[in-house]
Amino acid sequence: MKKILLVTLITLILVSIAVPFGFAEEVVRTETAKADGKIGYFTMAVLACGLAIGIAAFGTGIGQGIGIGKAVEGIARNPGASGKIQMTLVIGLAMIESLAIYALVVVIIVFFMDPFKFLK
Repeated sequence: MKKILLVTLITLILVSIAVPFGFAEEVVRTETAKADGKIGYFTMAVLACGLAIGIAAFGTGIGQGIGIGKAVEGIARNPGASGKIQMTLVIGLAMIESLAIYALVVVIIVFFMDPFKFLK
């Protein structure tokens, strides 16, 4: 199982590194170069935003799964402490989910930012 996970992870990393080079093209130095640069920026921004939010969702999903699993184990071992464990679990899940929300905010800022307004 670890070998499959490792191969999958390495494949995803290599694909994420190679994809931008597949979309790369030379910019023609004409009056449309500014528009071509804008299209290139937004293409890369979409790819980067998708990758960033995907990694954030993957990480927070793993973190929440581990947290819930350990909380259920704790409640199974000591049912009398279920109230404290549940309260701590809810606070921990809120903290983990806030990381995904921070990633979403950064993705939205990058996606809607116009870097070419400073070139005018």
